[in-house]
Amino acid sequence: MRRFVLLLGLTALSACSFDPHYERPAPPVPPSWPRGDAYLRTSEATLPAISYRDIFRDPRLQTLIEQALANNQDLQIALGNVAAARGQYRVQRAQQLPQIGADAGLTTGRRSSTSNSNQLGGTGTGGTGTGTGTGTGVTTGTSRNTTTYEANIGLSAFEIDLFGRLRSLSRASLQEYLATEAGVRATRLSLVAEVASAYLAYATDASLLAIAADTERSAQITVRLTAARLSGGIAPRTDVRQAETILEQARADRAAQVTLVAQDRNALELLVGAPVADALLPRTIEDVDAQLGELPAGLDSRILLRRPDVVQAEYSLRAANARIGAARANFFPTISLTAVAGLASTALSSLFSGGAFNWSVGPGISLPIFDGGARRGDLQFAQGQRDVAVAQYKRAVQIAFREVADALARRGTIDAQLDAQRRLTAAAEDTEFLETARYREGISPFLNTLDTQRTLYAARRALVQTRLIRADNLVELYRVLGGDQLISDPPPTTPTRP
Repeated sequence: MRRFVLLLGLTALSACSFDPHYERPAPPVPPSWPRGDAYLRTSEATLPAISYRDIFRDPRLQTLIEQALANNQDLQIALGNVAAARGQYRVQRAQQLPQIGADAGLTTGRRSSTSNSNQLGGTGTGGTGTGTGTGTGVTTGTSRNTTTYEANIGLSAFEIDLFGRLRSLSRASLQEYLATEAGVRATRLSLVAEVASAYLAYATDASLLAIAADTERSAQITVRLTAARLSGGIAPRTDVRQAETILEQARADRAAQVTLVAQDRNALELLVGAPVADALLPRTIEDVDAQLGELPAGLDSRILLRRPDVVQAEYSLRAANARIGAARANFFPTISLTAVAGLASTALSSLFSGGAFNWSVGPGISLPIFDGGARRGDLQFAQGQRDVAVAQYKRAVQIAFREVADALARRGTIDAQLDAQRRLTAAAEDTEFLETARYREGISPFLNTLDTQRTLYAARRALVQTRLIRADNLVELYRVLGGDQLISDPPPTTPTRP
């Protein structure tokens, strides 16, 4: 009965844990998104499963994203960190199991032995009854070579985890591994968004380059027209010089855009991790904008909790919580066990049949008595790390909420801004056409034509920039909402036992 009670008590101790009870901190953000004139009217709904293919429908962009996911070095670094964390978790978990090893060997030596013997000698005369005798001692020695074969198996200093210290450390290591997994998903998500943004930047600068080249051609025609009128004596030289200002401005802008297009391509190739073929490059922002999808309007603020960076912060918080349990367990005794069993024989052939069996078991206990406050300091450190992790988790949620709210605010007004910019550009085109015709007919001064040309040039550039803002807003919404089902691996599972 006593043995049963003892075993029951040991079992209860082995199941105990000093980890604090974990509760996810309440998100320090409002339950719904901001409302107002800057925001679209949205219903609170769960975001359906989406992927980058639903948003970025351009086949060329999809190809570049796939290449980046395969080749990008930042992503390879993140994957390497996951592999390292997985290995560290396996090492930590293995400490809960007995480390059993076997060894075999032989010992060769020379053994000597000695022995003493007495030899007796004498003479005598039988008749007289007298005699004498002598004796001598003789020492003899022998030596021989000896060989001993041994085979042993045993476990060394196996810690019996009665107070859950090793289990707490294992849980902390597991949560750290899961945090690195979430970090990889965050890296993938950011990479897709960066590739899309770089693709849009290239398309935008290509469009601006085309506008500059088109304006340069138009300005050359205007310069020739004013020069002809000057030669005919019906226009002043100032008209020619003013026309040349538009021409040189367009030439300067074209040179700058050539540089920007080259730099955009370099940035795109860095993200993709390989040279980008000309066939995969966009021609204009209009072509790309026409192939962008839409995100649903109804979004619940709880979707923030599935963002990879928020998930990563929570796993880190769980790890810090488990390390408190390990620090608390350090205040209790540590029990270890060492055991060895083996065979020994002077003949290899009889080692496993007639060898001498030997064994030893050595339990040990280490009881903390005085350590100068080291264990208490370790506990305070773990608790402080947990408090930091709580603050980091809350801050991650707050940043996520702010990013989504900002993106939604832009989304609520960008379509109206784009429509207005289209109408402005159309009006500028009509005005420029009419004023140029009036100038050719001598009805309007060239200054009016010059102003309309400048207005049209600025309006066309602004329209391109507004298209970029709208497209970038969609990319930003994709990034800040998270949860791409194509690039998010299934929920990480516990690594198999080593």
